[in-house]
Parts: sequence; C-alpha cells; structure tokens
Amino acid sequence: MGFAGKVWRLLVGIKDALVLIFMLLFFAALFSILSARPSPGTVREGALLLDLDGSVVEEVSPIDPLNLLLSSAVPTRQYAARDLVRAIDEAAKDKRIKVLALDMTSFLGGGQVHMQEIGEALDRFRAADKPILTYAVAYTDDSLMLAAHASEVWVDPMGGAAIAGPGGTNLYYGDLLKKLKVNAHVFRVGTYKSAVEPYILGGMSPEARENAQAFYGSLWTEWQANVKQARPKADIDRLSGQAPELIRAAGGNLAQAALQAGFVDRAGTRVEWGKRLAQIAGEDRWSKKPGAFASTDLEAWLADKPESTKGDTIGVITIAGEISDGDAGPGEAGAERIVKLLDDALSDDLKALVVRVNSPGGTVTGSEAIRRAILRHKAKNIPVVVSMGNVAASGGYWVSTTGDRIFAEPETITGSIGIFGVLPTFEDALAEWGVHADGVRTTPLSGQPDVIGGLTPEAADVLQLTVESGYQTFLSLVAQSRGITKERADELGQGRVWDGGTARQLGLVDQFGDLDAAIAWAAKQAQLKDGSWHAEYLGENVDPYAPLLTRLIGENTREAAGSDVFAQIARQQNALAAGMAEDLQGLLQVRGMQARCLECPRPAASGRIAADGGEGWLARMAAHLLLD
Repeated sequence: MGFAGKVWRLLVGIKDALVLIFMLLFFAALFSILSARPSPGTVREGALLLDLDGSVVEEVSPIDPLNLLLSSAVPTRQYAARDLVRAIDEAAKDKRIKVLALDMTSFLGGGQVHMQEIGEALDRFRAADKPILTYAVAYTDDSLMLAAHASEVWVDPMGGAAIAGPGGTNLYYGDLLKKLKVNAHVFRVGTYKSAVEPYILGGMSPEARENAQAFYGSLWTEWQANVKQARPKADIDRLSGQAPELIRAAGGNLAQAALQAGFVDRAGTRVEWGKRLAQIAGEDRWSKKPGAFASTDLEAWLADKPESTKGDTIGVITIAGEISDGDAGPGEAGAERIVKLLDDALSDDLKALVVRVNSPGGTVTGSEAIRRAILRHKAKNIPVVVSMGNVAASGGYWVSTTGDRIFAEPETITGSIGIFGVLPTFEDALAEWGVHADGVRTTPLSGQPDVIGGLTPEAADVLQLTVESGYQTFLSLVAQSRGITKERADELGQGRVWDGGTARQLGLVDQFGDLDAAIAWAAKQAQLKDGSWHAEYLGENVDPYAPLLTRLIGENTREAAGSDVFAQIARQQNALAAGMAEDLQGLLQVRGMQARCLECPRPAASGRIAADGGEGWLARMAAHLLLD
C-alpha cells in the first residue's frame, strides 16, 4: 500500500504540473493576442470605416484582461478624440481612401468640444473632394453634430432623430437627509456654491439656476450654430421644439420626420447603406455578407500611419477625468501617476510642454501636486501652454493656472473657482435608536470632527476658516496667472461656472483653439521651425488595440443592447441611478480636500478614490473639505 500511495502522489504531482503548464501557456497565448497589432498590410483601397460603437474620450482607459474574462459585462468601447481626428486627416491625403463610412449605430457621444474637433476634421476630408456617408438607427445630439458634416446622412427606416439640448437634472438629497435626521454641516465662501446644494436643499437655488441657465444657454447656441453652418437646410427649431407636431405630420414615422426636418438625406437599412458605399469604394472581394464594401478599419489604419518622431520634442501631458491623489488612469487623472510622468520627463530635452486638461476637478492635494510638477518644467524656461477640452473647471482650472497661455473652445466648461466643505453628522439619527456619544475632552477639538456625537462650535469655526483660507489660495493662483487683482478674481470666482466664450471675454482664457493650435503656439514660442518638431504624449504606452478581446467576447452586444431612439435615451438616463449612489457615497466617504464642479459632466470612468485622511484632528477635518 505504501508503494501504491507513492505512485498515486507522483501521478497527482504530474497532473498538477501539467495543469500549471497549461495555465501558463494559456495566459501567454492570451497576452500575445492582446499585444498583437493589426498589420499595416490590411489597409485596403476603398473606404475608411469608423464604426463608433462606444464613446469618444480624451484618453482611453486601459482594459484589464483578467477582469474582462471574469466579468460578464463587456466594457464600453472608447475612442481617443485625437486618434479619430488624425485618422480622418490622414485619410483625406491618402489616395487609397475614396470615402469615409461613419457608422454611429451604437455611438454614445463624447462631449461638445470633441464633436466640434471631429466635425472640423470631417470638413477637411470633404474639402479634399471625398464624400462622407453616415448611418445610424437613432441620431442624438452628438451624432447629429457629426452627421451634419457628412455628404449623405442615412437613417434606418425604423429609427429617427431626437435633439435634447445641453443640460439636465441633478439629484437633491436635502429633504431625505432631514427625514433621516442626518445633519449636513456646510462651510462655504461665495454666492455660487452649487456643489453643496444637493446635500442641503430639495432643488436648485436661484443663484445656481441663474448660472446654469447662462452657460447652458451659451452651449446650446454654439451647438445650433455649428450644426446650422455645416447643414444649412436642417430645421433645428422643428426637431427640437416642435418634435410632436413634426412626427404627427410624418404619420408617426420618426425617420420620415428626420427627413422632413432636413437632418438626414435617406432612409435605408444598413445593407442598403453598404451597397451605396460599395458603389464608391468598390465591392468587398473577401466577404459575401450583404452590404459589404471594401474598407479599412480604424485600428489597421492608425497602425499604417504612425506618428512622426523626428525633430525636437514638445511634451504633451493629459489630465483627463476626475483628479485623485493615487495612480489611477489613464482615463482618470491620478496625480501620483501624472506627477511621475512629468518628473520622468524632466531629464528629456523637451522644448515646450502642453497641458491638455479635460477634467471637472477632484482632490485639491492632487491638483496642487500636478501644478507643482508642471512648474518644475516651467522652471527650465520652456513654454507651458494649457489646452482645455470639454471641461476644465475647479481642480481643472487650478492646474491650468500654470499656463503661459490658455486655449479653449467656445463650448468648453470652465471656471468654478470656489471652495466649500460639507460634513455629515449622525447624532440625531442615532439618538432615535438609543445610541449616544459621550466621553472626556481635554480641548474643544479632542476627537473632532465627531460624526457620531456632532461638531463642537470650535471645530466648526476651524473648518470654516480652513475653507476661507483655501479659497484665498485659489484666488491668489488665479490672480497671479491672469494678471488681475484678487478682488477681480473673486468677482470671477465664487464657484461660478463659465462657458468658454464668456471665459475668454472675462480673461480666464486667452484664445480659442484646439489642441493642435496650442501645440503649434508652443512650437512658435520655442522658436521651432515647421517640420522640425513632433509632439510626444507623455505616458502613452497603453495598447490601443486591446479592444480586440472585447470584440471577440462581445461580438453580438450591439444587437442585444438596442440602438433605436428609446434605447439611446435609456442609455443616457441609466447613469442617473449610478450617479445617485456615487453622490451619497461621496457624502459619507472620507476623502481628501476636493476641487470639484457639480454642473460639469461626470467623467466616463469615475476617478473617486478614497484618500488617506492622515493622523490628527486637522487632517481628518481636511479630509471632508470640498472645493467647488
């Protein structure tokens, strides 16, 4: 029996070793698949196909292969706005590309500034005497903004178009917290402190409403002007303000209503759209699938068109998403990660630094760490230029104060220069259940802030004074950066949010222009000749073709998700419940001091990471402070 047992253990050991070897080979093969690049040889003469089955972002978040395999959900596909712009511009110059096919069936949008930048690239493509054909089941604001620049706009006969316009609702928990007997202690400076209103009010204050009406009105005006210029025949008033009457006049057919309003040119299926493209691009010799046409996809096209690395280097650092203290990102602005990228680049011979900001803010400590890292580059006497994307507010504006010049777009959301604090205590709620706090204090600040027993008057005073000091620091940064007095900075601040056009008039930004314009200005300031430099995006080592596995696993997600008008609206509203959970978590969570904008769009991937409050009563108090 002893011999048999030894043999059995040997066989079990061999089996375990074989399983281990198999697992190692499996994950090695998986890594090879994820690391694979599309071959430039797959570029074919015909159409450039941009199948936008996801959202446009400033910086693509990496995909974790292990989490993807373990999760039953397929992550939303992300496309970097500058990759799309570069792909379109390169296609305009390449004789192999005869037409641009833009499929927005599952397009989730990506912000007004990004749509503007892509729309301008589409105009340049058409200026090269090349047509653009778009297709979607349901067009919404962002997809309509792109489609307006196309030669032919197709809509599915079962689809249509809907315009919502900028704006929407925020959730207010003031009445709920009162019912739950939760005391939300608010510390603030200024008039426009909307970021604390959800925790103390049941609705928007008159001051916040006045501010929101002003900048959302400007964004709506800019959207209409952009669409009208690109597509003069589009009747925006009918589709946005008289949609029911328009649809009734079309016999209840949303596709026909979109046709009558001039937003689309033809109603047809995707197969019919593909046949039309085949007339221009040529037949697909490799596929007999209905509606197939000769085309090259985005990944293969970008692989065939690598960016230049010749000449002097202009560094570009991207601050995208909510700012946190950790190493989150890309796609989130983890200060630790961004600071390391900036500090590592100090040894590089950068001729200029461009800071691309697309963030509604986040922690003050993270924002300040990034600002100081940028200043270390500025100390090398190189130009530092800020380029604002969809949003650069609160902490996003905090880091923007480093720029020698600030570029923005009329649709940019910026400002939100203000500070607030909110701290919940639960003494009344717990008293209902017979729970009370008691103890011995050696000073009025012992054990403070006490979320169970409540705040002492002295602790409340310290918190208010800390808020006021933080606001003065913010004003000093703005005043020094913009060459104005602190009094003027206070007039422009107090938490008020501005659109880019108004911000330029007020002097908070210097000029209109996209990221390319900011890089070109930096090159000029560095006295670099045309063609003698290139832009290097710091830390851009994320595999842009990692979505390969996503497509393999989620091949049929488009049909399952639905893409008609109701599905598109539902996708936009599904974030409401998640936003509520995030708001309440943010109230209760111990985080570092924040520079955050309520009115700004939520980042695609939340960057809220719990911060270590540190030791001592002051650090714990500061952990609850928020900057608007």
